[in-house]
Amino acid sequence: MKVIKLFDKDYPEKLRNIDDPPRELYVLGNEKILNEFGLAIIGCRQYSEYGKKVAKDISFKLAKRGINIISGLAKGIDSFAHVGCMVAGGKTIAVLGSGFNNIYPKENIEIFNEIIKTGGAVITEYLPDVKPIGTNFPFRNRIISGLSDGVIVIEATKKSGTMITVDYALEQGKEIFAVPRKYK
Repeated sequence: MKVIKLFDKDYPEKLRNIDDPPRELYVLGNEKILNEFGLAIIGCRQYSEYGKKVAKDISFKLAKRGINIISGLAKGIDSFAHVGCMVAGGKTIAVLGSGFNNIYPKENIEIFNEIIKTGGAVITEYLPDVKPIGTNFPFRNRIISGLSDGVIVIEATKKSGTMITVDYALEQGKEIFAVPRKYK
């Protein structure tokens, strides 16, 4: 694990420019990609098959063009975005709402390990033993949008963590793209 402090030369420049940047980042994997061009792909945990397909497809196609994918390792759209990127041979960044000793959700530990193995990065502002408590996740969303050069939203509901990330992105002046839910 590498610790990058706010005033270190390798601290991500995009995060220096947000309100309330993390004082420290804990990084596993390839910290160099934190300063590269990347798009966040975020969305709901209660996804449709359409949303799953779109998340994988968009992340795959963007990764094939050398664009890094940033997301939150959450169940649903976030996970599919990470996986689609890795299948394409791309680099993905997962931003956690807990410490490295408490990966959440537990069913994503395999994705967590694969991100590191394939040249991506997993980051958090939380010490290794910090548990995944609910208040951490909305706050970590400022990092997801802060690292990104734009945010792609797939199947979000009006009141969700996804929309908290969108609010941060708007405050940070990011481009926002949306893939609506497919209705029958």
